[in-house]
Amino acid sequence: MQTRREVEKWDIFELVLQGPSEGNPFRDVRLSAQFQYKNRIVKPDGFYDGNGTYRIRFMPDRAGVWRYVTRSSKPGLDGHAGEFVCVEPSPGNRGPVRVKDRYLFAYEDGTPFMPFGTTCYHWTHHGDERMEALTLQTLKESPFNKVRMCLLPTRDMQPPAFAFAGTCPGDADTTRFNPAFFAHLEKRIGDLRQLGIEADLILFHPYDKGHWGFDGMDEETDRFYLRYVIARLAAFRNVWWSLSNEYDFNKNKTVADWDRLLQYVQRCDPYQHLRSIHNGTKMYKTSTLYDYTKPWLTHQSIQHWDAELTTEWREQAAKPVVIDEISYEGNSSRRWGNISGEEFVHRCWEGMSRGGFVSHGESFIDRETRAWISAGGVLYGESPKRIAFLRSIMEAGPADWIEAAEKGAYRLLYFGRRQPVYRHVELPEDAVYRADIIDAWEMTVTPLDGTFTGRVKIGLPGKPYIALRLVRV
Repeated sequence: MQTRREVEKWDIFELVLQGPSEGNPFRDVRLSAQFQYKNRIVKPDGFYDGNGTYRIRFMPDRAGVWRYVTRSSKPGLDGHAGEFVCVEPSPGNRGPVRVKDRYLFAYEDGTPFMPFGTTCYHWTHHGDERMEALTLQTLKESPFNKVRMCLLPTRDMQPPAFAFAGTCPGDADTTRFNPAFFAHLEKRIGDLRQLGIEADLILFHPYDKGHWGFDGMDEETDRFYLRYVIARLAAFRNVWWSLSNEYDFNKNKTVADWDRLLQYVQRCDPYQHLRSIHNGTKMYKTSTLYDYTKPWLTHQSIQHWDAELTTEWREQAAKPVVIDEISYEGNSSRRWGNISGEEFVHRCWEGMSRGGFVSHGESFIDRETRAWISAGGVLYGESPKRIAFLRSIMEAGPADWIEAAEKGAYRLLYFGRRQPVYRHVELPEDAVYRADIIDAWEMTVTPLDGTFTGRVKIGLPGKPYIALRLVRV
């Protein structure tokens, strides 16, 4: 008796088929499958992987026997049927990240997830295995559990391979894809998954400026590209979709264009991974945010320098706020890339104390490895270890620290650059609290003697970057 194949819940079942290679199979062959468990049906697209090989990837989300049958425009790929057993997930496999309770995130198994992200736009594009291994080691030792990364090259890059067929802008063929590029990218997404890190994939960006032509493709080509990317990558549980970085800097597309493409991603993705889009800014001058109340966006992916606006953004759209770019620690000549580690850590605390999440970035241009935001490598800044400290503080508290404050169970008051020597705090008369002084920069937690109730005056160190934590006993 043949043993049925077993696949973990939220892992990848892959069906490999052989089919036609003549003509342009990327464009001319349609392939999909229907997977069914009891009354649950999921229909992922398949894709052509070169050399006559076709693949269909599926991420099961129920334990038990799944049955499948393929559908294709080519008879040799149509009607393949079979089944496999989905087993319970192993430790560390918690499923995809979802929105929870309007402003928060959790893995599909219910485990809370707080995104402590970093930006590493093109770390997989340079053909340098040593640098990529170094980046993964750095991430393993860092506090970061999400990485923002691009699929398409910028104007100034000369990558050894890119998503489409060809070797340079002159022969880029947007009717075909480069399976070797995607195989390498998938390996790195898998490496991130092993580390427990989400891959926030940036699908478009405006930094092409006509060089490659990928920023000005027509809508049919955009959809052709998106459908292939989703067919190949959506079965990875650690994928997020960021439709564009700094969408408003791309003058080839309107907001209506972006809306249609976002809705297309929503329709094509059978697993409904997190979806957002990211705005640009004229740093410290103006910023035009997307309308995050639109139903096809799951969360807010914001670029802005002022974390104090987090409260306002939460009120405008009842979705999680992720400030994915708040400027970078570094010494770049650009205003977005030369704030101090002290300033960066302050902005992280400011955003989180108001109920949002702030992503890291680093842009030192005179160190041994290139700027982290471009190529990865090594982190040189002062902020990562302090972000690790912040993460430990937040994860030790309630998953919804804003609701806990409203209910009187927990309060985290951050004073930022101010340096008061005391604070009057109104606490319930019928509850008792313990208090800690937290130094965000020195990374210390100092418990205060005694307990507190009612209206109290609490002494503070009189220095900047201090937080007061109050926990009901």
